[in-house]
Amino acid sequence: MKMRVALDTNILAYAEGIGEKQKQTRAIRLVEQLPVDVILIPAQTLAELYRVLTVKAERNRQESRSAILGWADSFDVADSTWASFQTAFDLSVDHQFSIWDALILSVASENHCRILLSEDMQNGFTWSGVTIVNPFVIPPDPLLESLLKEDK
Repeated sequence: MKMRVALDTNILAYAEGIGEKQKQTRAIRLVEQLPVDVILIPAQTLAELYRVLTVKAERNRQESRSAILGWADSFDVADSTWASFQTAFDLSVDHQFSIWDALILSVASENHCRILLSEDMQNGFTWSGVTIVNPFVIPPDPLLESLLKEDK
């Protein structure tokens, strides 16, 4: 069984062409290299991405909706449950995560992810079996590298 990988909003935003060119290229490469069946997108990240696309990138709402639906068509999307919110509250209190980052981590854990790719959470933090990995850090995280090599 392969490791599951959850994607945070910033990975999707870079893959949508927002932000630094190097990070865009890396995000696109990651999405292309990771096996489709291991990628999970918490629904919260799609809501955040819609806001980034419409506000920061100033895309129209139709185009933004199409982008969101494209991600949802391509990968598994996991909903937030009351249990994931309860856990997120604990993560927020105990580890100082924003409630929305905590919710993404909680959903990743509920869905048996081993890695949560995120640029702006606590790189290397492991909770309930999920390790937050910043894919832009050099040298790359060994956990992510082993997953990418596994598929070759």
